[in-house]
Amino acid sequence: MRIPIHRFFTRSAWLKAHLYLALSAGFFFVLIGLSGSLSIYRAEIDTFLNPELSIENPQGAYQTLDKIFAAIKSAHPNKTGAWTLEMPLSSNGMITAWFDKPSETFFEFYAPLMVSVNPYTAEVVSSRYWGSTFATWVLNLHTQLGMDGFGWNAVGVLGILLSISCLSGLYLWWPSFKTIKEAFRFRPHNGMMLLAFDVHRWLGLLSTWTLLILASTGFLLSYPSILETFTGSSGMEHGQTGRTIASTAIPNNHPTGLSAATFVAQGPFPKAELRRITTPIGDTGVYRINLRQKSEVNHRYPYTTVWVDRWSGQIKEVRNPSQFSQGEVFASWIWPLHTGEAVGAGGRLLWFFSGISLFVLYVSGMLRYLCKRGIVRDRPVNYKNIKHLGYQIKASGLKAGTTFYVNAVRLLKKLLPHIRQLYVKSLNFINQQVKK
Repeated sequence: MRIPIHRFFTRSAWLKAHLYLALSAGFFFVLIGLSGSLSIYRAEIDTFLNPELSIENPQGAYQTLDKIFAAIKSAHPNKTGAWTLEMPLSSNGMITAWFDKPSETFFEFYAPLMVSVNPYTAEVVSSRYWGSTFATWVLNLHTQLGMDGFGWNAVGVLGILLSISCLSGLYLWWPSFKTIKEAFRFRPHNGMMLLAFDVHRWLGLLSTWTLLILASTGFLLSYPSILETFTGSSGMEHGQTGRTIASTAIPNNHPTGLSAATFVAQGPFPKAELRRITTPIGDTGVYRINLRQKSEVNHRYPYTTVWVDRWSGQIKEVRNPSQFSQGEVFASWIWPLHTGEAVGAGGRLLWFFSGISLFVLYVSGMLRYLCKRGIVRDRPVNYKNIKHLGYQIKASGLKAGTTFYVNAVRLLKKLLPHIRQLYVKSLNFINQQVKK
């Protein structure tokens, strides 16, 4: 039996595909979109909820990396193995030390220990596990839907489905020359359903391109092996190199410290910024030091890498992004493009609203669907109250608006300590349960 392929490319077929994707996966699109929007400002949210992680008046120079690492080891003497020290992105930020597989969360999918250290005093300010904070819990929801490895793979598949949904929506919107005016019309006074339909079309048109970027990069991040095969690269995930470089020097009583290893690593790149340093494991382990050159688009996970031998203090190998192939350059853009690092502050805000747009698209589309099914009735949109409210605000003048703003700020200041206190109590309870 011959299957008519052309039937799969008709407008009705695309309409059904768009509808069925919304009904089956729309809720997960919304979940990933909202959690992704919050994760864009993960560091800011974490600092807001934990003000002790921000240094109010940074003064002086950083303590040496050796002193900082000694403080970390003193706070966690039983954590033997590799530590990765991540340098702050601002002068009032903390150094974050990562320990990948602590015994307390060893069997969890991903729950490293995060130790925050004041770089000016070498004081350990906080020790937390990934997933036990609000910001990291939201990011887990975004990357794996809270379902570990299965959720990680599912998010990648949802990225493909979201791309198909965006492309099908764009195809359904695409007008002929006879209906170009109708395609761009907006009807705010013709009932709630037409308004929802127009909002859905306009918002879909405006957000499709950013959503396609986010969906496709999200898929590649979920399946890095596909990205590596496609680009002919290796070990490009999150700035890691995937290389195993062993020390060939004879162990001695004068190993190279962190500060000295960093000084040696910056020799080939004197103007580069230190971002991360990973300590050696065992007698054959070497330092892995990540630097960021100004030409690199990735701020948090740069690809400039230098391996330094702990025993000889010499450079074992260097990885320079300026020598990358076209495939490796493409791969290096995936992570910062998805997180918004590559598009600056304005781009991050656009990414934030793009994630929220999935919620508005879902609600407006479902209203249209439920109306066609007879579950929701159409009704006129009453703008009279909105206009009346606008006249009242205008008549009240600047004084009323200023009073409202002042009162709102006062109320917020009163509530914030209670919110933070509740948040700290919740974290303590979670940490107690993890330790048990």
